[in-house]
Amino acid sequence: MKLSLSLAFSALVLLEVSTVVFAQARLSNETDMKALLEFKSQVAENKREVLASWNNTSPLCDWVGVTCGRKQERVISLDLGGFKLSGAISPSIGNLSFLRLLNLADNSFGDTIPREVGLLFRLQYLNMSHNLLEGRIPTSLLNCSRLSTLDLSSNHLGHGVPSELGSLSKLAVLSLDRNNLTGRFPASLGNLTSLRKLDFAYNLMEGEIPDDVARLTQVVFFQISENSFSGVFPPALYNISSLEYLALAGNSFSGELKAGFGDLLPNLRELILGVNRFTGAIPITLGNISNLERFHISTNNLTGSIPSSFGKLRNLRELGIGLNSLGTNSFSDLEFIGALANCTQLAFLDAGYNRLQGELPASLANLSTKLTSLSLGGNRISGTIPRDIGNLISLQELGLEANLLTGELPVLDLYSNGISGELPSYFDKMTQLHKIHLNSNSFHGRIPKSIGRCRNLLDLWIDTNRLNGTIPREILQIPSLAYIDLSSNLLSGTLPEEVGKLELLVGLGVSNNKLSGHIPQTLGGCLSMEFLFLQGNSFDGAFPDISRLVSLANVDISNNNLSGHIPQYLANFTVLRNLNLSMNNFEGRVPTTGVFRNATEVSVFGNKNLCGGIREMQLKPCIVHASPSPRKPLSLRKKIASGVGIGVASLLLIIFVASLCWFKKRSKKKKKKNASGDDEEGGGGSNVVDEWLRLVLQVGIRCSEEYPRDRMGVAEALRELISVRSKFFSSKTTNTELSPRDAMQSSPQEWMLDADMHTVG
Repeated sequence: MKLSLSLAFSALVLLEVSTVVFAQARLSNETDMKALLEFKSQVAENKREVLASWNNTSPLCDWVGVTCGRKQERVISLDLGGFKLSGAISPSIGNLSFLRLLNLADNSFGDTIPREVGLLFRLQYLNMSHNLLEGRIPTSLLNCSRLSTLDLSSNHLGHGVPSELGSLSKLAVLSLDRNNLTGRFPASLGNLTSLRKLDFAYNLMEGEIPDDVARLTQVVFFQISENSFSGVFPPALYNISSLEYLALAGNSFSGELKAGFGDLLPNLRELILGVNRFTGAIPITLGNISNLERFHISTNNLTGSIPSSFGKLRNLRELGIGLNSLGTNSFSDLEFIGALANCTQLAFLDAGYNRLQGELPASLANLSTKLTSLSLGGNRISGTIPRDIGNLISLQELGLEANLLTGELPVLDLYSNGISGELPSYFDKMTQLHKIHLNSNSFHGRIPKSIGRCRNLLDLWIDTNRLNGTIPREILQIPSLAYIDLSSNLLSGTLPEEVGKLELLVGLGVSNNKLSGHIPQTLGGCLSMEFLFLQGNSFDGAFPDISRLVSLANVDISNNNLSGHIPQYLANFTVLRNLNLSMNNFEGRVPTTGVFRNATEVSVFGNKNLCGGIREMQLKPCIVHASPSPRKPLSLRKKIASGVGIGVASLLLIIFVASLCWFKKRSKKKKKKNASGDDEEGGGGSNVVDEWLRLVLQVGIRCSEEYPRDRMGVAEALRELISVRSKFFSSKTTNTELSPRDAMQSSPQEWMLDADMHTVG
């Protein structure tokens, strides 16, 4: 009996405890639900659709982005990364007291980070990167003592880095890069002895790096690039032998690097020190960092030789040492190139714009077949290009410009040198090339068809040489081409129609050659074109239809033999700023709208049959012709009227012809009387007769027009003839000759224009 009572009592107690726990859990669950619904209310209304499951009817733990604990139905994870949400982050987020993970990255949240985030004392992971957050980093984060990852990168956060972050002893990742943070590097961060990654790049921080950083002995990734930090290379960093990635580029660090650099930091994989003020020599011990893959120290003030010890770095992929003062004014300056032949993974080499001297070694052709970019320009390198450089089958960019190279080019790509000879025929071995810049040299011979095998080519610049022959159709079938410049050579033949296949072509230059024939109509298919230079050739025929090339900004087709009318659609090209049509055989009216409104942007001189245009072009006026319109058959009345008009005109002409005979007879008598006069006077009478006859015939023709609307009336004809009579037969006029000065004032072209204008009237 006692046993039964005891069991019953125990069951009752257990039931009561379960009821209380369930009630508390439900109450806590409701707290989380309320907090999240409040969070949702602060999300921009047009972005809430993705949170449609967040409502009072759906179980909390089934909401999108929400994860609950197993024992208690409390929210332990809120992962909304990449949901494209916007709006503000609600302070209610601080009520999710069991939260361990909060990921709001890759959204568009604005406003500030609510200080209530500091209430999440269980939080271990906080990521609000790639948003639009501004204001300060809340100091309340110091209460999140379990935090191991804090990522607030790529926002608009300002002010300084809170020193309170130094109390987060479990922090392993601290990413605050790409913000507007100012101030100094907090010394308190030296307390973060568990830290493995620190990234403050692309901010506005300044000052020196404190020695406290030396205590970050677990750090693997340390990046503070693109700030305004100064001082010598931070001595504290030499103590962090665990470093694998170190980036200090884009600051104002100065001084020399320690000679034992490579022995102090032996685990480095990437070392980025470019764009600073470092001086002295490159430490030879860098060759001891066996795992080094990337080393960039371009744009500094380094001197001395380039260590051949780089050749020991079998994993080296990138070596950037350009824009320094490296070199010893000796022929040994380029010995490092031979050593780098051992670096079989090398893909990028930049030693350009230093003070390197000596002949370009043949070992250049022995570099890694993975090399895509090679720059040695801006030095004092002499000699010739190695014949076997074609072994570099992955090469995309080769820069050897502004050196002292001579001789024939056995293979490839150098501008502004004095290289001569023919272009090589084996470009087909270098199919990964993106740019060929061989302009401004002395190459001769034909353009190799093998260039057409470079199917990834973007730029082909071989202008300003002495190349001859025709343009190979093969090079106009490279679909990736954006710029072609073959100008200032001796090329002949036509411009191949294949040019129309280059839909990505932005610029085409074939000016100042010996090209002829029609400009192909297919040119109108180059829909990306912005620059077109065809001047200085012998192209003929009409202007091609390029009405779809609405992106054209600069067009020069001057000094050719083109004919026909100037297309009106050119006036509709809104970005066209320079148009040169001069020295051709264009005819007809010049438009007056669009680019043609500005005489400084359009040139049409040397086309003698053009007319119209704006006043500044100083072209002759256009002769206006009445455009014929459909006519109805003439009625009987109109035919009779027409016959009467023609008869009157004929009668008038007979009368005036008789007068003409009398006038000529009178002139002969006068000439005999003035036999002693000069020839000039006699000639003047003849001119007067010709002018008189022209005016009479003009009246007669206008009276004889077929259609009444074009025909001069009888009354008007009489007035015109009386006017002519008064001009030439007035009894008060004793001298009917025109003076030479008067004759010069009216050119034959002006007479034609006047006659035609009267006809229209």
